[in-house]
Amino acid sequence: MTQARPKYWKNYDDFAYGIATNRLPSSEALAGQTLGLVLPGATLTLEPQPQHVLKWRAEDGESGSGWYDAVQTTPTTWFIDLTRDGRPDEAITVIADVASRRVLAVTCTILDPAVAGADPRVAQRFDAGTLDGGAASGEVPAPTRDLIGLRTWQTYSPNHTYEHTYLNSQRYAWQCLVGVQRGHGAVDLASYYRFAKDQYIFTFREFLIPVASVFFFDFAGGRSTGKFLGLTGDGKISNSPAGSFIRKASVTTYAQGEEPV
Repeated sequence: MTQARPKYWKNYDDFAYGIATNRLPSSEALAGQTLGLVLPGATLTLEPQPQHVLKWRAEDGESGSGWYDAVQTTPTTWFIDLTRDGRPDEAITVIADVASRRVLAVTCTILDPAVAGADPRVAQRFDAGTLDGGAASGEVPAPTRDLIGLRTWQTYSPNHTYEHTYLNSQRYAWQCLVGVQRGHGAVDLASYYRFAKDQYIFTFREFLIPVASVFFFDFAGGRSTGKFLGLTGDGKISNSPAGSFIRKASVTTYAQGEEPV
C-alpha cells in the first residue's frame, strides 16, 4: 500500500538539486587498491578504478563491475558508496577506517510496494565488519543511543538548511528551515550507529516518499557526508550524493525511568 501524502508535498528530485553543494569532495585516492570487506557471513572484495569504475567479487565466486564514489571524511575514514551492475534497486554504503580496520556496510534496497506494505519503500540492512589483511582495533560499530535528544542544524547549501531532532532509537523529526520544503516536516524511521568518538552513522527511511539516506557525522570536523537512494517523481531510480555543515543546536535530557525507547 502507498501512504497518502499532501498534494503540495515535494518529490525527492524537487529538493535534491544542489543538496551536495557543501559535501566534502570525492577522491580517487583509492583507485588501484583492493579493499576486502569481511562482513557477517560474507566477504566482498572491492577494486576501485579511475573514473568511478568499480570491480567487485564475492566469496561465492560471483563478480562484476559497477560504480563507486569515495570521500575521505577524516584522515583515516572513508565514505564509499557503490552500486553493482544488474542491481539497480540496491546500493551499498561502506564506512571504513583504514587505521582501526573497522567497517560498517549499509545496504539500501528499493522494495516493491506490495512487499513494503505500510513500511517505507526503501529498506536498510546494517553489517558491521572489518577490512581484510590485518587485526582490527578500537570500537566495534554498533547501534547507539548517544544521539537521542540531540537537535542539529544541517546546511547542505545556501538553499538547503534542515533541522533534525533525534527523538528515540527508532525515529527522528525533521523540518526544512531554508529551501523548497520550507515549512515542511515529518517524523520518519531512523537508525543510529556509533563508529568512533565523535563519529556516527545516521540513516533514515521516509514514509511519504520512497527515499532513504545514509550519513556519516563527523562532529569534530563539523561535516556530514551522505547519500540518498530513492525514486524521483516520474519513478526513476536515483542514487545521489549529499553533504552538509553540521551544527549542534541543543540537547534534551530525560529523567531516569522516563527515557525514550
